[in-house]
Amino acid sequence: MKLSEILKGSEYNLTQFSEEIRNELEERISVKEVGEKITYSVICLVRNKEIKLTPEECVRQMFLLKLNKEYQYSFNRMELEREISFGREKKRADIVIFDKNSQNSEYIIVELKKPKLKDGKEQLKSYCNATGAPIGVWTNGESISYYHRKDPNFFEDIPTIPKSGEKLSDVLSERWTIEDLVAKDKLVNERKSLKDLILEMEDEVLANAGVDVFEEVFKLIFTKLYDEMESGRKNDRHLEFRNYGDTETELKEKLQNLFNEAKEKWSGVFTEDAKIMLTPSHLSVCVSSLQDVKLFNSNLDVVDEAFEYLINKSSKGEKGQYFTPRYVIDMCVRMLNPSEKETMIDTASGSCGFPVHTIFYVWQKILESKGMKKSHLFTLEQKPQECVDYVQNKVFAIDFDEKAVRVARTLNLIAGDGQTNVLHLNTLDYERWDENLKDENWQETYFNGWNKLKKMRLDKSSNRDFKFDILMANPPFAGDIKESRILSKYELSKNSAGKMASKVGRDILFIERNLDFLKPGGRMAIVLPQGRFNNSSDKYIRDYIAERCRILAVVGLHGNVFKPHTGTKTSVLFVQKWDDELCPKKDDYPIFFATMQEPSKDNSGEKIFVKKGDFPHVETQNFASLQNSVVCDPPAHYDVSTKETNEYLLDSHGHLIVKHDLFNHDGLTKDGIAEAFAEFAKKEGLSFF
Repeated sequence: MKLSEILKGSEYNLTQFSEEIRNELEERISVKEVGEKITYSVICLVRNKEIKLTPEECVRQMFLLKLNKEYQYSFNRMELEREISFGREKKRADIVIFDKNSQNSEYIIVELKKPKLKDGKEQLKSYCNATGAPIGVWTNGESISYYHRKDPNFFEDIPTIPKSGEKLSDVLSERWTIEDLVAKDKLVNERKSLKDLILEMEDEVLANAGVDVFEEVFKLIFTKLYDEMESGRKNDRHLEFRNYGDTETELKEKLQNLFNEAKEKWSGVFTEDAKIMLTPSHLSVCVSSLQDVKLFNSNLDVVDEAFEYLINKSSKGEKGQYFTPRYVIDMCVRMLNPSEKETMIDTASGSCGFPVHTIFYVWQKILESKGMKKSHLFTLEQKPQECVDYVQNKVFAIDFDEKAVRVARTLNLIAGDGQTNVLHLNTLDYERWDENLKDENWQETYFNGWNKLKKMRLDKSSNRDFKFDILMANPPFAGDIKESRILSKYELSKNSAGKMASKVGRDILFIERNLDFLKPGGRMAIVLPQGRFNNSSDKYIRDYIAERCRILAVVGLHGNVFKPHTGTKTSVLFVQKWDDELCPKKDDYPIFFATMQEPSKDNSGEKIFVKKGDFPHVETQNFASLQNSVVCDPPAHYDVSTKETNEYLLDSHGHLIVKHDLFNHDGLTKDGIAEAFAEFAKKEGLSFF
């Protein structure tokens, strides 16, 4: 009898439970058929009587097995639906484990909630307060939290609950190495994201702490990244970003010292005198929330998502500049296929998704050429010199938002082992770049990167034209540029009669500016509003592009991709500048068109994840509005499997996989748009495949 039959139609999944536990419950299930109706039951492990198996009860019975097998608690120490009194009111706790020395003294209380529900934590804490239970466990079948009740107003996150023969102090004082963090990573074991933990910290501490949430969380993540990297390169080193029973004052002093070391290693992100502003008690709560999280993996997507949330929260969305989902970035990188010898820039870099993922893509090629494998902790390990040289000499990024630049520099400093070419500049207002040199603080932070960028100029006396091989960007859509001083520098600010407009969409100017960054034969991927491809009034933009470039591909993205920030429909345009050798000019040529069919997010902007049995599919579509186009042969079409399952597919890091059809995820999903384009590119003899 398979549990999937009982769970069918519910949102419960079984990722919290081992195969052994699932199998044991399945073997004990009884099936009864009365007419056409089938019912399932099991002898309860605690109540010793037959009970009907609902999806909720399945999860509870498996949790009982988990407590027994993994934590060695005997069933006779447990009670279900334990009555807890609140004055005249009485409520029932799902599972209670009693103190081994007193059958009436609650030791651990477990609260089981339905999937997707985020409530119930306050209820759990009230049960602990009413009974004096020092430990609480909350789970909704998907994510799980463990709490230690230090006093009625302070519940500390703990990495796990003690086993039957252990004390709580055994769990809290254990010294951790990076291997321990890998094995006990909260994101994998508790099915949480770093963003979820930040939201919890905001609810419990940060909202009332009187501090800049972005700055303080950024400091903590920055410090923890440094701590993990140090331990990753010295395997016997004990992690310092955790509470080993320190007093709150001792913990704050330890964390400030660690932060100071991180600032010295990765300069130009925080000022030299920057300090952690959280009070010792608030810091203690935050450290307990973050200490069991592994931030490093092979592609830094854990910190990526958290930074995206923090920066959007602190202003990014107001400017119409939304972070590009990492699966869209990966599709673009695969389709432009950068090599170790080529230079790359992002002119509206945000937190540097395009540059960082380009780095990972090229690193993979370098490792393969050396016959080396990429570990899941690859980003914190010492890398071959070619990998470091590539980051420090070939990859550049520019953004106008100072907070985004600091985040981007952090990710690049990690990748480049302490050096980066991420610059705080206004891409469109290039005539004023040199004025930054008068600012001593700017020069101190960005001077090395600026010197390298200057070497990429076509004309040593001008900041307009460059000679980059590759450019990838998602420029801001919202807002018009109205300054005539800036508009006068751009051809796309003029109408067909040559008269300059009073205002021009920011993304339109970015198209022209980006092409200035590319050498002949250089190629670009740029995210644009769908209207630029369809509106008759934007034909002059399409003419401008077609005159200067070969249009390689247009990929229509699903309307949910940028939710919850915006529902604007977007497409990615791929072009290559005309060049006698790399891209000889033609009047007529085929263009690759594809439309993303899988939404990747629901209508509220929550990511949809792949379940076992799901398969992405790819479809192409004519965009009749683009002139000079010939639609390529459609790539293979994959039907979505209808196989029902409640188990999510996990990648090699144990992380969930977003359900999209843009590319094959590490061989775990079907080929998608990127693979279809690669075939098209080879067939067309494009220079970069």
